[in-house]
Amino acid sequence: MFDYREYYKDENEIIKSDYEKSLQLINEIIQNTVDDNNYNKYFNKVGKYIIKLAKLEEELCEDYFKQKSFEELKSINESLYVGLLPNNYNTDYNNPAYAVQVFGEEIGQILSYLSSRVQEYIQFAYQHKVFEMNRTNKLFIDIYNYITKTDNVDATKLKNIITKDAKENVDLSTKMYINELCNAERSYLRDMVAQEDLTDFRYLFKYGKYIGDNEIKIAEYLNTLPENKIILMANIMTEGYRMGFIRDNKDITIKSTVSLRYQIGFERVMKVVIENFEKLNLKSLISIETTTNIEYAHTFTKMFSTNPNKQYSYDHRYDYALYYDKEYVALKEQAFEKYVKVYADKLKAQGGPALLEVFGEKPFSPKTTVQNLSLDDKQTSLNKSSQIAIQKIINPYLSREEYSFTIVSYPIPEIGEQFEEIFDATIEVNTLDANMYERIQQTIIDALDEGEYVHVKGKGSNKTDIMVNLYELNDREKETRFHNCLADVNIPVGEVYTSPVLTGTNGTLFVKEVYLKGLKYENLEIVFKDGYIDSYTCSNFDVEEENKKFVYENLMLPHKTLPLGEFAIGTNTTAYVMANKYNILDILPILITEKMGPHFAIGDTCFLWSEDVPVYNSNGKEVIARDNEKSILRKTNIEEAYTGLHTDITIPYNELDSIDIVLKNGDKIGIINNGRFVLEGTQELNKALDKLD
Repeated sequence: MFDYREYYKDENEIIKSDYEKSLQLINEIIQNTVDDNNYNKYFNKVGKYIIKLAKLEEELCEDYFKQKSFEELKSINESLYVGLLPNNYNTDYNNPAYAVQVFGEEIGQILSYLSSRVQEYIQFAYQHKVFEMNRTNKLFIDIYNYITKTDNVDATKLKNIITKDAKENVDLSTKMYINELCNAERSYLRDMVAQEDLTDFRYLFKYGKYIGDNEIKIAEYLNTLPENKIILMANIMTEGYRMGFIRDNKDITIKSTVSLRYQIGFERVMKVVIENFEKLNLKSLISIETTTNIEYAHTFTKMFSTNPNKQYSYDHRYDYALYYDKEYVALKEQAFEKYVKVYADKLKAQGGPALLEVFGEKPFSPKTTVQNLSLDDKQTSLNKSSQIAIQKIINPYLSREEYSFTIVSYPIPEIGEQFEEIFDATIEVNTLDANMYERIQQTIIDALDEGEYVHVKGKGSNKTDIMVNLYELNDREKETRFHNCLADVNIPVGEVYTSPVLTGTNGTLFVKEVYLKGLKYENLEIVFKDGYIDSYTCSNFDVEEENKKFVYENLMLPHKTLPLGEFAIGTNTTAYVMANKYNILDILPILITEKMGPHFAIGDTCFLWSEDVPVYNSNGKEVIARDNEKSILRKTNIEEAYTGLHTDITIPYNELDSIDIVLKNGDKIGIINNGRFVLEGTQELNKALDKLD
């Protein structure tokens, strides 16, 4: 089996002596900080945590997991995350609000940042990235030395220490990031899933991620399922992935790797997924990011388990504001230029991600606090331009024109007592008859191609009232506006989508309750003017300013406005019935909810970075609505063409009054009326909805 120690041997050997000295110094710091001085208490506690993880790193090997019981490993795992757990977080240095209370605003923010950096030590230890541990140790020691050797601590000088660390290490961090994105030789987790006895649940603790009830109960439940059901779940993913290449006229045979992302606990399914991909000559990549720079985050490599505290992640999402400046960005872009060339062949061989997402966690409504770090206007603008620049650098090597993806979703035990029933219902939703949906959806598309606008109107207290302008067709025999989306890249089946014309797209989008990117929004209201967001709010907080800030920071940042990048009509009424039967509408992932009514995506189109690649429906017609007035700027000023965001917002059928196609002469063709499909040839979709009556 692949060994992390051997893989990082060269990087670790270079710093071995420095690392050993740093641990000696940290032990001395612990001995010198035993009084009740606030700084001493901080360095004593954080220093002890470093030493604890350094000792753990020395012990970690295959025998370590064989010699300890499941209960011992579970206790150790919880001890690593104990400060983040909700009962402890209010008085933990990882909490910026608490650190600011103890040390004052700027210094508290910095020391909370340092504490969170040390928290990342867990993954460094489990992956034997001693060189990263050494980096963290050095930063800890430098900050300790400065604070204890000055009578008047200057926050600017502390920031300078952090900025120096970020800039000195951006080259190596970028190298590791790209390496982990595409290197099949880094195979420890793949080998573990493929070779382990998955009935011995001690394997769960080999990830180093937080292992809670969800992970354990998922593994236990999957262990009770018959093999044919496991194979069915795996086939849904791998066949969807394969069909994504075929439907988009992409060549899967030029790819040799596929990146797997899944909730820990689903290993029994992923074992068959790995075998299936091997039959397609694709090696699976499974890795957990350990980069210290949050702005590197990439969905290709992000493994996940239950978050021990979502508030912690929310509080630290903009920590890089401490060091994010022009010089840092320039260094990062230079590093990307260098390492995409070093790993060019491996990047080009990357076929894209296969994701198994989950739903059922209790909706999270974060507390907004002024103590959290945030990007200022200059950094926000810099971040936007840097995202575009890096995408331009990496795109020739990891091109959307050549790779594909697939996404499927299942519930986790946290969803409640009906978990097993919901799980089976989800499998049914994920395996609906694609041929039937293709036929019905083509009927909808044919009608949509007749019109000039689509008028969507909400029902009752839903304020939605919006006119969506459609792309002009020049040759209806060969061209179409909407893509007929089946169960391949986005599972389950059930939507037709287009890139709207921005000019002339006006009105209000409203949803009573929606769960986006892990956050719950109540009475989300967005007003569009000529296709761009003109105003926005929600009702999560009592103060209107906080509502607007919440929407801006989590759906729009770093942009002052966003275009309407996608308009779609979902047709999966079976999923909608499941949601209502089990009362889980508010916690379903957008992957499923986007198929349960009309949805609107703010940000980029679905075709970003691949607009020039022809897309066809099975009837041979080309989907020509791949650009809009925003994305077409790529031909003249690419920095203004893309937003780096795409968030789907769905109006459920029960909040929907009507969807009408408006013809040039003002006549209308109804698609949905009072939440039911009325277009001739689509009424079969109502059979599922009739079960709710």
